[in-house]
Amino acid sequence: MTVPTDRQLTALSELAGLVAGGATRRSQLATATGLSRAAVAQRVDLLITKGLLVETGTEATERGRPPLTLQLASDSAVVVAVDLGATHRTVAVAELGGRVLAEATEDLDINAGPEPVLTGVHEQIGRLLADAGHPAAHVRAISIGVPGPVEARTGTVIRPPIMRGWDGYRVPGFFAGRYDAPVLVDNDVNMMALGEYGHRPAADHLLYVKVGTGIGCGIVSGGVVHRGATGAAGDIGHIRVPGHDDVLCHCGNTGCVEAVASGAAIAAKLREAGLAAEHAADVVRLVAAGDPVARRQVRLAAQRLGDVLASLVSFYNPDTIVLGGSIASLHDDLLADIRAAVYRRALPLATRTVAIETTVLGRRAGIEGARRLAVEHLLSPEGIGHVLAAPVA
Repeated sequence: MTVPTDRQLTALSELAGLVAGGATRRSQLATATGLSRAAVAQRVDLLITKGLLVETGTEATERGRPPLTLQLASDSAVVVAVDLGATHRTVAVAELGGRVLAEATEDLDINAGPEPVLTGVHEQIGRLLADAGHPAAHVRAISIGVPGPVEARTGTVIRPPIMRGWDGYRVPGFFAGRYDAPVLVDNDVNMMALGEYGHRPAADHLLYVKVGTGIGCGIVSGGVVHRGATGAAGDIGHIRVPGHDDVLCHCGNTGCVEAVASGAAIAAKLREAGLAAEHAADVVRLVAAGDPVARRQVRLAAQRLGDVLASLVSFYNPDTIVLGGSIASLHDDLLADIRAAVYRRALPLATRTVAIETTVLGRRAGIEGARRLAVEHLLSPEGIGHVLAAPVA
């Protein structure tokens, strides 16, 4: 077929997006786009032929022949979402419309290195595709969140602090030849931010702050993840907190907010006080049990984190800040001090409408964000171009 122009790909992407948003009839697409019915029919028929749309059933009408309805394909197209953590992986196979067909979580050691970890991911994808009744040829996009910095344009992991052996590894290269589908790779916090954004219709400018073993931030504006020039946007864990220059961070600097306010930092303070706290989960356990030392350390951490977030509020002016990660489960001990710091330090115009809340998705934020990113890419002009160039499944 003739190579489509950028303008044609954009038009096809717009039509697919409208169907994803609920437009079910060709007449609705013509009205929304201003295209003639013939032009809409030509484009829709191409998307149907390529397995992205299907036309099925009829809508009831008061008069005339009921029209067929359009929807995203489910029999011939799926996406794969992957959420990699330090000690687990979650993989899901989902329809383009969002319904998860198969999902599983298994243990792993991220420090085993990229080849063993991704081999496990590949094998798990195969099992889930079999459970869902889809061959590998039906996979149209794969989206993977990893717990480290990523150059999103190439899917290359860059100097990750907790992923030994991954530095410089280009993740999409592993899947080349295994699936005829684009492989998207991003930092896990960006995935969480996108997942949370999709479940907050009132949010337009959102910061997702993960407070767990470390501290990170995902930025979503108008539905688009902001990654910056190289993918480093949101790495707030290494913003300096004044007055803590005696605290060494694993990055080599001192006084980083991650070194003084993360779950790992709180656990270290509790160990100094003689409490059994090796990980962030131990902090949560001690606070839940009412330990006064643990509660005080969490509140101090919240105040320090709040000072950093106040600067972000003044700079970015978000309408929503979402706190996620294991420490965010302590919302009663965390939110009040963070809010107090933000409202005290940021200007009234920036704080007038900002909502500071804990996650509504919890641990599912990452896998939901990965699924959403895969579908959004598939329906983008670039994704449509890949589908048109591929053989029909």
